[in-house]
Amino acid sequence: AYRMSMPTQLADLEKQHRALEAELAEAIAHPSTDDFTIAALKRRKLHLKDEIVRLQHDACESVH
Repeated sequence: AYRMSMPTQLADLEKQHRALEAELAEAIAHPSTDDFTIAALKRRKLHLKDEIVRLQHDACESVH
C-alpha cells in the first residue's frame, strides 16, 4: 500500500478545501441552492479542515 508523503497529502487536502470553499461560495450565491446542499458542503469543508489540522499536528509531533 502506497502512502502519500505528509506534505503531499496536506497540499492535496488544502487544494480540496479551497475547491470546496469555492463550491460553497457558488452555492450560496445561487438562490436556487437548497439549505441541505449548503449544509452538506459546510460539513465536508469542516471535515477537511479537521483533517488538515490533524495532519499539521502530526507533522509537528514527528519533527520534535
